[in-house]
Amino acid sequence: MPGDVAAPHPDAPGRRSGAEARAWRAPLRRWGISVASLIAGLAILVVFRRGVPHVEWIVGYVVVLWLLFAVLTQTRARLVARGRHRVLFAADYTVQTLYHDLLLFVLPGYLASTTFDGPTVPFFVLVCAAALLTTIDPWYAAVVGPRPGLGRAFFAFSLFAGLNVALPLLGVPPAWAVVGSAGLAVAGLAPTAIVSGTAWGRALLALGGVALVAPALAWVLMPAIPPAPLHLVRPTMARDVLDLEPVELLGARIPVAVLTAGGLVAYTPVSAPTGLSQPIVHRWRHRGRVVATVPLPTPVRGGRAAGFRTYSRKADFPADPRGRWSVDVVTASGQLIGRLRFTVTS
Repeated sequence: MPGDVAAPHPDAPGRRSGAEARAWRAPLRRWGISVASLIAGLAILVVFRRGVPHVEWIVGYVVVLWLLFAVLTQTRARLVARGRHRVLFAADYTVQTLYHDLLLFVLPGYLASTTFDGPTVPFFVLVCAAALLTTIDPWYAAVVGPRPGLGRAFFAFSLFAGLNVALPLLGVPPAWAVVGSAGLAVAGLAPTAIVSGTAWGRALLALGGVALVAPALAWVLMPAIPPAPLHLVRPTMARDVLDLEPVELLGARIPVAVLTAGGLVAYTPVSAPTGLSQPIVHRWRHRGRVVATVPLPTPVRGGRAAGFRTYSRKADFPADPRGRWSVDVVTASGQLIGRLRFTVTS
């Protein structure tokens, strides 16, 4: 009829383009921030690698994270009751961002001090998994969001991972850093015990007991935790050492004849923070079995860019020395700093 306007067909170009636009924007809203977080995280890793002083950042992140966690723990119920869901969402997202940045700041330190055929690999993988989880918002929301207990464990682990790197940068030996970080991480959960309407006295007492157990557990598990930020700097096998420099460098494959002509030297410079003093031990292994343990007479002292120069010499070898050898560089408390590998051939 005249004046009538035909309704557009459902498949008309205008409607189809609008639906396509909405379909295109949905994954962008869901994943766009995660991609941006990943890019920002890679930028943080670049800054860390370039040697920009970072201990202040790590400590700052730990302090701000704890303060926000404490405030959010105390106010969450009131915010929910008042319908302040946007405020709660913003606070939770800020906590997630702090996790993300803190873990990325310490990740290179753990990477440098992790020996990938040693016992420290699971801890490093755990740090990587936690950093990745905080980067991908939908994953974090699905895994951590609905589980308050897991959220508290995530908070304690992030505090431990951050403090375990920051304390040695302040001159605390790695062993004490592991124990102290464990205790402080559990103590950081105190705000969860002091919540209105709960038997906070009993909860606080239980938390205090856990805070005493955590350092003991950390001491037992210490060999599985990388001694970040300590790491080896271009270790090598050599025929000798003169004026604290290796002489006649040897490759990864060493003929038996070299062993019988004066023995070998494992030269292992150790990078450590300024102000740190750390006794170390060399463990010589043949086919995986420890054949010699050499406590080095001088502890590692931090501050030298090329690493504190350490070495040990071995002249007595078994009747058949052929096969895989390695020299483990460990702290006096048993943390593996790095491993120097070589093979003796016929």
